[in-house]
Amino acid sequence: MRFDLDGMPVHFPYAAIYPEQHAYMGELKRALDARGHALLEMPTGTGKTAALISLITSYSLANPSRPLRLIYCTRTVHEMEKTLAELRLLFAHLPPAASRSLLALGLSSRKNLCVHPQASAAAVRDSVDTACRRLTASWVREKAASDPESTQLCEFYETFDRAAAGGDLAPLMPPGVYTLADLRALGRQRRVCPYFLARQMVKYANVVVYSYQYLLDPKVASIVSREMQKECVVVFDEAHNIDNVCIEALSVSIRKQTLEGAERNLRRISQEIDRFKATDANRLRAEYNRLVDGLAQRGNLPISDAWLANPALPDDILKEAVPGNIRRAEHFLAVLRRLVRFLDGRLETENVENEMPVAFVASIHSQAGIDQKMLRFCYDRLHSLMMTLEITDTDEFMHIQTICDFATLIGTYTRGFSIIIEPYDERMPDIRDPVIQLSCHDASLAIRPVFDRFETVVITSGTLSPIDLYPRLLNFNPVISRSFTMSLTRDCICPMVLTRGSDQLPVSTKFDMRGDPGVVRNYGRLLLEMASAVPDGIVCFFVSYSYMDGIVNSWHEMGILQDIMQHKLVFIETPDVVETTLALDNYRKACDCGRGAVFFSVARGKVAEGIDFDRHYGRLVIMFGVPFQYTLSRILLARLEYLRETFQIKEGDFLTFDALRQAAQCVGRVIRSKADYGMMIFADKRYSRHDKRSKLPGWILSHLHDAHLNLSTDMALHIAREFLRRMAQPYDKMGSGGKKTLLTEEDLHNMAEDAMEI
Repeated sequence: MRFDLDGMPVHFPYAAIYPEQHAYMGELKRALDARGHALLEMPTGTGKTAALISLITSYSLANPSRPLRLIYCTRTVHEMEKTLAELRLLFAHLPPAASRSLLALGLSSRKNLCVHPQASAAAVRDSVDTACRRLTASWVREKAASDPESTQLCEFYETFDRAAAGGDLAPLMPPGVYTLADLRALGRQRRVCPYFLARQMVKYANVVVYSYQYLLDPKVASIVSREMQKECVVVFDEAHNIDNVCIEALSVSIRKQTLEGAERNLRRISQEIDRFKATDANRLRAEYNRLVDGLAQRGNLPISDAWLANPALPDDILKEAVPGNIRRAEHFLAVLRRLVRFLDGRLETENVENEMPVAFVASIHSQAGIDQKMLRFCYDRLHSLMMTLEITDTDEFMHIQTICDFATLIGTYTRGFSIIIEPYDERMPDIRDPVIQLSCHDASLAIRPVFDRFETVVITSGTLSPIDLYPRLLNFNPVISRSFTMSLTRDCICPMVLTRGSDQLPVSTKFDMRGDPGVVRNYGRLLLEMASAVPDGIVCFFVSYSYMDGIVNSWHEMGILQDIMQHKLVFIETPDVVETTLALDNYRKACDCGRGAVFFSVARGKVAEGIDFDRHYGRLVIMFGVPFQYTLSRILLARLEYLRETFQIKEGDFLTFDALRQAAQCVGRVIRSKADYGMMIFADKRYSRHDKRSKLPGWILSHLHDAHLNLSTDMALHIAREFLRRMAQPYDKMGSGGKKTLLTEEDLHNMAEDAMEI
C-alpha cells in the first residue's frame, strides 16, 4: 500500500497497517526532520522492523537532495535474516525505477560468508579468519607471484581483487537485497569472495544490516564502518541491553591462562624477529622508519591485511610518533615481557583489590618502568610488528592481543573504568582462579562516537521502560522519546502476578526464601497445574542456571517432574549452544505433533534474548522470580557506585530497572503478532509491589488488571481456563468503529482528510 504521512508518500509492503505503526512512523519522521536522535518503545509483534525500513526508505526516495542511507544493527544473525526478508518484501512494493537502483545487504563474519572449501570448514570463527589470511595476506600473494607452485591462494579473493583494482565491482553485485545465503550463492556462482565483496559494497549500499559490534566495538568499527557518512540513519533494534553491549566492548579479563599464552606468543615472535634479522633485516629497519612518522599508515593497508584496529585511540594520536623506546622490535618485546611479569605478580594476591586506571598505571610505571604513553601505543605497535613479521595465524596470538588491548585501554582512559583483581570466584571460594578485570562502567564511552558522527540514531525495542533512564545511561539527548501501546480488538495478553501457592504460603526467589521447600513445592505445583490445563507449549524462565539446576533436581526428588511429564515433555536450555538448539528443535516438534512441551530457560540467556515462541509454541510463559543481577559481584558494585556519582542514578533504581527489563524481555517472547495470544505469570510476591511493577512496559501494564495482582495458584488456574475459553471464540481481526486495529489505505486517507478539516 501507499499513503501520505505529513505530505510525504510512504511505501508499505502490506495491504493494511496497525495504528501504532502509523504513529511510530510519524514520530520517526519528526526525528529525521529534526536531524536528531530518537528513543522509541514499541510492543513486540507490532511490526517495528517493517515500519522502520518503510519510513526511512520512503523518506530517502522523497528527498533526493538528502539521500539517507540506513545502517540497521541487530544482535543476532537470525534477526539480521528476518530484517533482510522484510526489506525484500518492501523492495518488491516500491516503484520499479526505485527498486532497480537500491542495494541492501547483510554483513557478517568470514565464518558466515566464506565459500572457500578448506577455509570455511574450520569450526571456530577465529580459525576461519586465520585460514583466510593464510590465503589472502599481501605477503602470501607476493610470494605466490614469484613461486606459484608452492603457494596456495584463494581463487575467490583473486577474482575480487582483480575487479576491485579495475574499479568494476558494481557488475558483480547488481541492485537488490542480499541475505547472507544470497551472498554465498553469488560468491559460488561468480567465483568471487562474498565477504570482501560485501565489505567493499557496504560503502555504496542504501541499506546495510549488521551486528551491533560493527558500530560499537572500536576494534571492529574503525575497520568496517570507517567509510560511513554523517547522512546515515543508524537503527539499534532490540536495544534494551545496549548499555551492556557498550560496556562489554571496552572490558577485558586476564587470567593465568592468558599470561601463559602471552609468554608463548612472545617466544614465538622473538624467534620470528631473529629469523627476519638473519634473512631480511631491511623489513625491520623500514618498519622502524615508518613508526618515526606515526601510525597513520594503517589506513593504506590492503583490505585482506586489515586486522582488528586499536580499541581506543582517536585519529590525532595516530599521527604522533610511536615512543622511541618501543620502536625497535626487540625493545617492544622487552616491554611486553615486563608488563606480563607485572600482571603475573598482581595475580598472586590473596585479597580482592580495586584500583582506578591512574593508580594502576602509576604502579606499572614504578615497578615495570612502562609509562602511560608506551601503554597507549601497545596495541598498534603489536599490530605493526605482526604485519612486518608476516604472521597470518592471528588466532594463536589472541593472548598477547588481549594484554595489549588491556594496556591501551588503561593508558587511554582515566575515568569510567576500574581494575578489579579477585583471587577466586566468591561462589566457589575453595577453587583459586585469580583474574584481573578491566571493567568499563560508562556505556556512553563506546556509543558517544556513534551519536557524534551520525545525525540520526534510533534506539528501539519492545522493552525500554522506564524510558527516561536510557538518555542518562548513554549520556545523550533524544529529540523524540515515546512509548507506544498495543491496539487490540480482544484482550489477547493476560499478565498475572502470582504471590502465593495453593497453601497460601508466599513464593519468591529472594535469597532467604529460594531454598525453602514450601516455595520449591509451590512453584512445582503451579507448573504442574498449568501443564494440565494449558495446551501446546509452556516456557519457564528462571533467574539463573544454578537456581534452575537446583529447583529441577528438587522437583525430581519430590516426584513433581514425573507428574509434569505425564502431561508434557520437558526440555532444558544449557550453556552449550548446540545442545540448546537441539532441545529447541525437539520442543517445537513436540508442540507441532500435539504432545505439548515445557521449555526451561534462563533470564539473560540466549533463548531469552533471541528466540520467539509464537503461536502454539508459547501459550504461557512463567517467570519464576525477579531476575536481579548477582548483587555481590565486585564489578556490579563498582558500576553502581560510578552511576550514583556520575549520573545520580540510585543503586536500587538501576537494579530494579535492569531486572524488570529482563523479565519483560522474557515474557514478551510469547506474543509475536496481534493474532497471537498468550498468558504471562510473574511468580514472585515482589511483583505485587508498585515500585517493581510500575517499571514493566506500558503495553503489559495496560492489560494487568487489579484483579490479577495478588493471586494464588488455584486462582491463576481459574483465570487461565477462562482466558483460553475466551480466546477460542471467533473475533473480528480488523476491529470496528473507533477501535480499528488494522487500517487500510482508505482509512488512512479518511484520517488525513479529517486532520485537514480540523
